Amino acid sequence: MHFVDAKGILTGSGGHFGMNIYRGCSHGCIYCDSRSRCYQFTHPFEDIEVKQNAPELLEAALRSKRRKGMIGTGAMSDPYMHCEEDLRLTRKCLEIISKYEFGAAIQTKSDRILRDIDLLVEINQKAKCVVQMTLTTYDDDLCRILEPNVCNTKRRIEVLAEMNARGIPTVVWLTPILPFINDTEGNITAILDECVRVGVKGIICFDMGLTLREGDREYYYAALDRHFPGMKERYIKRYGNDYELPSPDAKALMSIFRSTCRANGIMYKPDECFAYLYDLPERYTQMSLFGE
Repeated sequence: MHFVDAKGILTGSGGHFGMNIYRGCSHGCIYCDSRSRCYQFTHPFEDIEVKQNAPELLEAALRSKRRKGMIGTGAMSDPYMHCEEDLRLTRKCLEIISKYEFGAAIQTKSDRILRDIDLLVEINQKAKCVVQMTLTTYDDDLCRILEPNVCNTKRRIEVLAEMNARGIPTVVWLTPILPFINDTEGNITAILDECVRVGVKGIICFDMGLTLREGDREYYYAALDRHFPGMKERYIKRYGNDYELPSPDAKALMSIFRSTCRANGIMYKPDECFAYLYDLPERYTQMSLFGE
């Protein structure tokens, strides 16, 4: 872990902003796209870069904005990694978001988010808060292989249930689905059944498969060699160096996914889910003739 003073913390405009307080991750997920070389990391991925001045930058940015909006975090680096336990930079930023009555859309795999549930409720009462959880496999043993340094899927489902009990809407990322590993009807159905049970608002799934790029591919294949002997060769034979690696059963699994969501009133079209995540109810949006 190392500390830097960032020049800025918010990206985006028009009422939809992104924020990454940390850069890198300690969860150790074997499929992590953020390891890809296109993101130009200049330090080891596990050596977390901490933007120590993030709260000050965020306060300055929100103070100057005349239009409220949604602030998303967690797309590139989980805001509730192990270092958040002591640093609490995510909590400090949530306090500022609440102070200025902006909305928050938080994506994580960690149950550490429960420590901030008081703030999430507060933000949701003032504006809007959406909690997003990634779920990939219902099997605990497999989960420990795919996502070794973070709580398992069943615990994440408990987090979703608690958020929904507090009136905080939730969205699930059902991705990635790894060919020949977790791309089974039993796995997909088990996750979907739990999403229905706890009442998630939406589920994002672009397709049943994963993507691999330079940097990410090498890390993933090394993990396959450790945990699934012979699987790397199976991938190379079927997919070569393709970016998109769909499951052989993608069509059938996507049919199950769509029909389950439709039957239970769960949003499932990506555009619809993203529109919901980015939208701040009009009564909280303050417009100005002078723009932002």
